Formats: sequence, structure tokens, C-alpha cells
Amino acid sequence: MATEAHDDLKGRKYIMKMQLAEIAQALNIEPQDGWNDITVTSVSFDSRKISAGALFVPLIGDNDGHHFVEAAKDNGAVATLWQEDHSDFPEDLPFLTVENSLKSLQQLGRYYLQKINPRVVAITGSNGKTTTKDMVASILSTQFHVKKTPENFNNEIGVPMTCLTMEPNTEVLVVELGMDRFGQLDYLSKLVAPDVAVITMIGEAHIEFFGTRDKIADAKMEITHGLTEDGYFIYNGDEPLLVSRAKDETMSQLTFGNNESNDVTATQIEGHDDSTSFKVAAYPDISFSIPMLGTYNVNNALAAISVGQVFRISPENMEKSLKNFTITKNRAEWVTGKKGEKILSDVYNSNPTAAKKVIEAFSQVPTDGKRYVVLGDMLELGDKAAQMHASVADAIDPSEISGVYLCGDLMKNLGNALQDKLSSSQIHQYGVGQKEQLYSDLDQELTANDMVMIKGSHGIALEKVLVSLIGD
Repeated sequence: MATEAHDDLKGRKYIMKMQLAEIAQALNIEPQDGWNDITVTSVSFDSRKISAGALFVPLIGDNDGHHFVEAAKDNGAVATLWQEDHSDFPEDLPFLTVENSLKSLQQLGRYYLQKINPRVVAITGSNGKTTTKDMVASILSTQFHVKKTPENFNNEIGVPMTCLTMEPNTEVLVVELGMDRFGQLDYLSKLVAPDVAVITMIGEAHIEFFGTRDKIADAKMEITHGLTEDGYFIYNGDEPLLVSRAKDETMSQLTFGNNESNDVTATQIEGHDDSTSFKVAAYPDISFSIPMLGTYNVNNALAAISVGQVFRISPENMEKSLKNFTITKNRAEWVTGKKGEKILSDVYNSNPTAAKKVIEAFSQVPTDGKRYVVLGDMLELGDKAAQMHASVADAIDPSEISGVYLCGDLMKNLGNALQDKLSSSQIHQYGVGQKEQLYSDLDQELTANDMVMIKGSHGIALEKVLVSLIGD
């Protein structure tokens, strides 16, 4: 798409517009007479976030969404799907009877994706997939109208919802695909049928469900199952588990990483307080920079640059977009505490590889005060969870870290491993339900010159500590 045409689209509001008859046809069902001409302008499964003109999709989870249809109607829903095993049909809201509301949501998401027909970039990986998604979207937005996965909408519900929130003028969909079991990426990949599939890395995330990194690699490769016939597979060429599997694939491929044998490699990597600079071997005259702490994030940028090459984005545009891209909240994000202390918030998720890399980067940021680390349990690590938590001690340098605050039963293993490195007064341990005490103890130590790093699995909810530190 030409830049001039892209500029002409800026600032214009586009929304979905489908009649209920079209939705019924997409789901292979017949609407009742009189409802065909109802116009739907959005889709939602949360009755609290319904907007006027919405189709409400009641999903069955911890709560049954069918119980909230009246609230959805009151908030503006004009129609709803209704799972056929629920007999109490709405009396004053048009509905389409479906066999399974979740499968119908997925089917509708696939239909709308095919209707808008953007090119699709799908991204997965044990670490870095959200950051890479943000980088890719920023690069491609220099020439295309791009929609990207919001927040953590990367599963069987979030992916079709991402499709259904595309503006009709979307030219590229950048979608993050999550995984915690075999078959999940196979399904999601076939749902979105990517033109480009990216694997950032293979780590220990979800190893509880897979047992070994080899099996994690097998599951990650499922992202290629829906790849279009002329699609590209982009992956970390430093990972032998991916290199060996890619040899058996026939699609076009690009690799990125530290080894010179990769198609896209970085040179002259330099870490700074809140940014990282580097050069790319293919573009020796251009200096790249990303607004993120940690040289490990360069690989994510290389993956994004590889996607940019497939879409023929100029290196100059890639450089400008990476320098200013917007990071999804709570991913290695610097914020300021109420005392003036600097806080590195990385509370969305955690695993041993990621935790070590962030701690090492945090330890190198200059400060006139002290550095404190707050760590929460890392979940879904299986039988080796104790050992993996203890291994994080390798990244903690007692000359750089003044104290650690550990939250959760599994983090006791790290506390034990640190006893040879830190004094007992520097190791603070808390149960998951003791976050207020953790905050109170940490707050007493902090001064305006200090720095705090916070990281843990989402289920531990360390964002509560973050909110307390930031204050009102």
C-alpha cells in the first residue's frame, strides 16, 4: 500500500458491519424470520464491556455467560448466540441457536478474517512473543494498516476475538499465539492461516505439560501447520531444536540470532539504562535502537526485522519504528514509585530463562542507590520446579543486588540457594497471601535513589505489590 494512501486512512473510524443474516450464514444456521436485517457492529463475550450494536457470545467457563444475557442487552447488545443445550431462550433479544458457543465464536472469527483478507503474521515462543508482536506491528505500520493482538488475547478465545476486532481496512494482522498443550498451536495456526510464522525461542515455559524442551519444540512447530503455501517460516537459528526440525520443512525460511550463519544477525550490541542499541549485519550503515532494557531483546528485534524484510519494509523505516515502538504494559516497563524510586515492572509472566536475563540486565543499570529484586513463583515448571527456581541464584550478584523479596512456596528454593551469597537480612520470604507485608517491608527500605525489579508468573499477582509501590 502506498504511503500516500496510508496517510489518507489515518484518523478515519472504521467498524465492523454485518447483518445477523450474514452471521447466521457464516455459522451455517438459519436465523428466525424478522431478525435478518439486524445490524451487528461488534462482538463481545463480556456483558460488562458490551457496546451498542454488539453480538453477545455467552461462553461457559467458571461462570456461564448465558446467565448474563440480560445485562448484555441492557448494555447495548442487539443479538446473542445461544447454546442449544440451554432451553431458557431469551424472550426479548434476537438469538442464533448454536451447538457450541465457543466453537461458533471461533468459526465467526475465521469467517471475518477471510472476509477482511489481510496478510497474517503469527508469532509464538517461550519468551519474547509479546515484545516481538509489538515490534513487528510497529515496523509494518510504516506502510500498512495493521491490527495486532491486544494484551494477552492469544488463546482459543482471544485469537478469534482479535480477528473480530479488525477494522475493515486492515491490511496486516499481527497475531500472538499462546500454547500450553499439544494441538493448541495446530488449531490456532489453521484458524488464522498465517502468511508468516515466527518462533522467537524455545525455553522452559509450560514444561510441566510437555516434560522436555524437545517436546516443547515439537509443539511450537505446530505454528507452521496452517502456513499458506507461499508462506515464510522465521525462527531463531541459534536454537538447535528448531534448526533440526526446520530441515524437514519445505517452506521459505529465514533465521535470526547471534551466529553469523543466520540470515539476520546483530553486531555492536550495547545496553543502556532504558534502551539497547545495535547494528544489523545486512545494514551496516544504520544504527538501530529499541526503548528496552536488556540485550536479550535484540533477538526479538531481529525477528521483527526479518518479518520486515518479507514485507519489503525499508531499513530506514524499520529503524525509526523500532526506536519508538509501544511496549505492551508490564513487559519490562520502567515506572516511578511514590518515593521517586525507579521500578522495572515485568509482572505479566516469568520463567527461569527470562528471570535470569532480566535480573542480569537490571543489575547493570547505573544507580546512586541500591537495587532490590522482587520475585514470585514461576508456575508450570513440573517436577524440576524446585531446581529451576534455585538456578535463578546464578543471576544474582551480591555486589549489585542489596536484597531479594521472594513470594510463594516455590521461591523458598531460591531463598535457600542464596544463603551462601546473601546474608539472612537480605533474603525476605513471603507466602502468596502476604503481599501487603512484602510491600510494607520493602517500602521501609526504599529511598528515592533506589531501584526495584518485579517479576513473577501472572498467577502470583505481583502487580498488587507494584500498585502499592506506585501509590495513588
